[in-house]
Amino acid sequence: MKDDSRQLEFMEIDLSEEPDTAAVSIPDRSTIVQSAYDGMQHRGGILSSEKRFVEEARQWAEMEGDISPWVPFMSYWPTYGVMNEAQRKWYMYWRKEVREGRYPDTDLSYLFIHIYELINGIGWQNPLDGYDQLKQLWVNYRERLPQLNIYMQEWMVDYVLIHQMETSLSEVMDLSGGYLPAEMLDMELQRILQGKLSDISLNMLQRYYDYDITLSKFYRDGGKEVMEQYIPRVMALVHSYLERTRQVGLLPEFEPKDERTVERILFRKAVYDDSIYGRSVSFRYMPIGEQADFVQMVTRIYRCTENKLRELLGFRGRLRGQTLEPELANLIERYLDKAYATEQAESVEQPVIRIDSEKLASLQQESEYVRMALTIEDGHSSEVKGEEVNDANVGSNRLDALGAWDEITSTEGSLEPNPSAVEIAAGGSAESIRLQWDESAEADLDEEWLHFAKELSPQQVQAIHALLGASPDTDLMRLAEQYGTMPALLLDEINDVAMDTIGDLLIDGDRIVPDYIDVFEHVKR
Repeated sequence: MKDDSRQLEFMEIDLSEEPDTAAVSIPDRSTIVQSAYDGMQHRGGILSSEKRFVEEARQWAEMEGDISPWVPFMSYWPTYGVMNEAQRKWYMYWRKEVREGRYPDTDLSYLFIHIYELINGIGWQNPLDGYDQLKQLWVNYRERLPQLNIYMQEWMVDYVLIHQMETSLSEVMDLSGGYLPAEMLDMELQRILQGKLSDISLNMLQRYYDYDITLSKFYRDGGKEVMEQYIPRVMALVHSYLERTRQVGLLPEFEPKDERTVERILFRKAVYDDSIYGRSVSFRYMPIGEQADFVQMVTRIYRCTENKLRELLGFRGRLRGQTLEPELANLIERYLDKAYATEQAESVEQPVIRIDSEKLASLQQESEYVRMALTIEDGHSSEVKGEEVNDANVGSNRLDALGAWDEITSTEGSLEPNPSAVEIAAGGSAESIRLQWDESAEADLDEEWLHFAKELSPQQVQAIHALLGASPDTDLMRLAEQYGTMPALLLDEINDVAMDTIGDLLIDGDRIVPDYIDVFEHVKR
């Protein structure tokens, strides 16, 4: 008789109950490993996929591949272990090309492996070198492989944070089209406002305006480029002016309790060994973007700048709404009038002066001969005649010399030799030309004026002396001719120095601004 007991036992299993899904964990992507490497062990334990990758990356860091054919490679979790031999040969060859500054077409998975090497500290000698390599990979492949942007804008931020490369955050933001996490944007803006404000950009400030500036017709029809050019300068101008006149710049005042701390997980979705730099990084920031007064101020500065540029460029219409206070608006408009006029003047092609070096050498030789002949004493006339030098020869030499000068000068202007200009150009007395005040007056000057004087070049000091003289226009023109420039450019250069030191324009309408003329009453000349 057939025994069915075992079959009955099987049928008695109750399948109606739901399995305990809470006990079943879905494996993380980082646990996916290549079977060929499952047996690899390290100090008695099995390596994680990240540690295994780093260990192999160190072994192959200096390996260079020979020319190999491209082989497609697409992997959700690309590592060395999931490449076949042909793919590995192409990768080593491609990486060698990239390291030498050539960027051949390849698949995104190959690119990821090289990026993983770099973020794990492999393939570079110092953090800046690693940053530059990552940046070049991003810049050279972002258009061919647009998916790269999604990852790189986050990984580059992580790289900058762990290596404390603060000055690179603005560059990462520009590379990512203006993207930075809000708290990091606040941190970066605080750093710039406390340091070099000219590093600020239109991209950075877009988050802080109270409306979308990209909707402006002026912005879309060419104004974007102009605003990118002038907004950093205008912000630096206003910031410096406020610091000088009101002892507070654009940066809002915060209490220590307002500071916030953020912890950021590093290199999400990358093959990254967190035992190298840690699992996360913390940073502090002030919530600048939440300050309504700051948002209103930068928005009004932007509106004032755009309206003035619309006027200068002949663009119809003006932005309406809350306006900037007259004092600051006047400051911005005066600056833009001057800066725009200067750039327009520079865009006009200037005559090119070319000096024939051979003719100049010949002229020098002939001039020396003429000088010697003209200074010979009467008592040596017989010796002169014996050497066949007579009045006719002297006259001929002088005419030849004058002709040579005519040939090496521009038809647009004069290059008559000027002893002082030649002396300065040769570095003779230029170094001793400094802006100085009488001792009694200098003791009462603010530090910013002393800094201003220190930053002036010799020709700029001479230009200020000309402005203080009885014939400023004539003296400025003569000085400009000596240096081969234009009076307006000399004065604009002085204004640039003034903006960086005293925080205001010093010259307006080819004259020193009346508010500052008393500072120069005791200048030594």
